[in-house]
Amino acid sequence: MALPLETIRATAERVATSHGLEIVDLEFAGGGKHRALRIFLEKDEAGRAKLREQAADPEQAELLPKGIPVELLSGITHEDCASFAQDFGTMLDVEDLIPGTTEYTLEVSSPGLERKLTKASDWTRFVGQLVKLQTFAPVENNRHFTGRLTNFDGTHLTLDLAAIKQKGKAKKTLTAQTVTIDLPNVEKAHLVAEI
Repeated sequence: MALPLETIRATAERVATSHGLEIVDLEFAGGGKHRALRIFLEKDEAGRAKLREQAADPEQAELLPKGIPVELLSGITHEDCASFAQDFGTMLDVEDLIPGTTEYTLEVSSPGLERKLTKASDWTRFVGQLVKLQTFAPVENNRHFTGRLTNFDGTHLTLDLAAIKQKGKAKKTLTAQTVTIDLPNVEKAHLVAEI
């Protein structure tokens, strides 16, 4: 039986909004008794703005993790995850959004420093960061890229490949220092932590 993931996502987004949070990603994985519904959260724009204000204040900035750009922080606490999980779990049960199954685990966490990039707004927000991605169709005879995201115009992204040493086949086949990729051609992508 296929799960109504879009309905589950819409419900998760409603609950997240009521908590001042945003859904970064949602996935249902595993089989049998080992199924897990994973929700990755971050603070909404207002919560992220407060983090930026905190980073600008020298006294408050000491409370933030050292060496990590504030834009990469999700701002999520254990209490945020627990509160969301309790309310969302109740909604899952009341609305019977995972029909025919009572054996699954609800996992709620931050997206982490190497978060997935799934929406156009992610690409805009993380210009300047290191990104690793895979394309559906080859670009310059390659499908795997790691580089610094230097530009995103809403439909095309530009990676500076000189920002990181390419390995193996990629090193031999790439001639340009930058590559431009159409957003619809991106199969999967995530940030690369720089600590």
